[in-house]
Amino acid sequence: MTETSTIFPAGRLFAGGRLFIGGQWRDSASGRSLEVIDPSTGSAIGSIADADASDVSDAVAAARHAFDDGPWRGWTGRDRSEVLVKIAELVREHGDELAERESRDVGKPLAACRRGDINSVANQFAYCASLAQSLHGSTRELQTAAFAHTRREPYGVVGAITPFNFPLVLSGTKIAPALAAGNVIVHKPAEEASLSALLMAQLMADAGLPDGVYNLVTGLGSVAGNALITHPGIDKLTFTGSSRTGKRVAAAAAENLIPVTMELGGNASNIIFDDVDIDRAVGTAISGFVFNSGQYCMAGTRLLVARSIYERVLAELAERIPHLVVGDPRDPATDLGPMAAERHRANVERYVQLAREDGGRVVVGGEARNDGGGFYYLPTVIADLRNDSRVVQEEIFGPVLTVQPFDTEAEAISMANSTVYGLASGLQTRDLVRAHRVAAKLDAGMVWINTWSKNDASLPFGGVKQSGYGRESGPEVLESYTRIKSVVMSLED
Repeated sequence: MTETSTIFPAGRLFAGGRLFIGGQWRDSASGRSLEVIDPSTGSAIGSIADADASDVSDAVAAARHAFDDGPWRGWTGRDRSEVLVKIAELVREHGDELAERESRDVGKPLAACRRGDINSVANQFAYCASLAQSLHGSTRELQTAAFAHTRREPYGVVGAITPFNFPLVLSGTKIAPALAAGNVIVHKPAEEASLSALLMAQLMADAGLPDGVYNLVTGLGSVAGNALITHPGIDKLTFTGSSRTGKRVAAAAAENLIPVTMELGGNASNIIFDDVDIDRAVGTAISGFVFNSGQYCMAGTRLLVARSIYERVLAELAERIPHLVVGDPRDPATDLGPMAAERHRANVERYVQLAREDGGRVVVGGEARNDGGGFYYLPTVIADLRNDSRVVQEEIFGPVLTVQPFDTEAEAISMANSTVYGLASGLQTRDLVRAHRVAAKLDAGMVWINTWSKNDASLPFGGVKQSGYGRESGPEVLESYTRIKSVVMSLED
């Protein structure tokens, strides 16, 4: 194991992050760097290399060499599986440091990082280790004298762009299956959240990943990210981020006629029918929108409540939410940390102000806090907005919950499906028949019943409408990282 101090020399907590290209740590070509800001204090805690187009080209060239001339592509699935299992083991071994980096980078409570993120990433690599051994084709019967079969083969160089809200987890959902299928990777994490990727690069190398199979370029999305999505040497793109940026990535992919997996924005509805245990239903609703300070593409940000219990649910929310602890992510008692950056908090403030102008009733919250210079926003509930309000229809990406009443099941389904998004949705009811009937009608890639945010490496997830296309995780993910080749051999003399 290479000591991490070679990546982050003594000094500030995370000083001198570099690029990882072709198995080597190096500075950016320009020598420029970007400050890493701790959102809980607003203070700089380190720096990362600021890559430009020439760095991206070097990374793509290293990946291409690794794919065309290196050993990875030719290894058996079992050989690749052993490396992925080792990565999972190293993630668990270094879980405390990974969690610390994640918490410092994005403001997520440290306890939640240790409890959830580390296990999720380790499980992703372990699960994909099994997928590496299950790549197979099939034989086909032809109407001529020939033997035919199909093969699943890797695309080649995968360009992966990951967001700021779950940097470690959402990187793993792309890197692990791409590697399992035999691809090589150039990874550009969000500029606000690259610290965990730096350690992961070293851990993957220590696990035995050959040089050039994984390459890391940190920097601005407008520079390094744009260079990656437009580079002619990329064979496949995978992107997680906003729907607006996703459209630009899709357009760039179309220019080069390469496939792309899109996991984009969301604005999930959570329907509460009148037969529920209200205490439990409200608890589920709260956890569904405050998780990660609302910076979660599958957050349950639109609560639709049967009119007969509407005011009771609002009263429960108003009573329980002020008891949530908003504060230092390193404090074990903290429920919500800060927003990941000041600009994200400012965006939430704009939407809450718009809600007030639209006649919305702020039931609880509705204000920022600046504890220690951090980017905190109190969990907020807004009632009585029209369904066509921008605050209801658009993705806020913060701890804001809109609550609306409905009168019939059909109306609830119509309201749930009324936005341009379709990543996740959910409902709460004791009626088993209703649960299945409504779940089938909700326009979303994932539906939760009487729960929220339960996920697993074995479950495919992805969206419909402007929440994207393609699926990540589950055995279905291999469809995203392999292509089919047909092989026909004549049996004639």
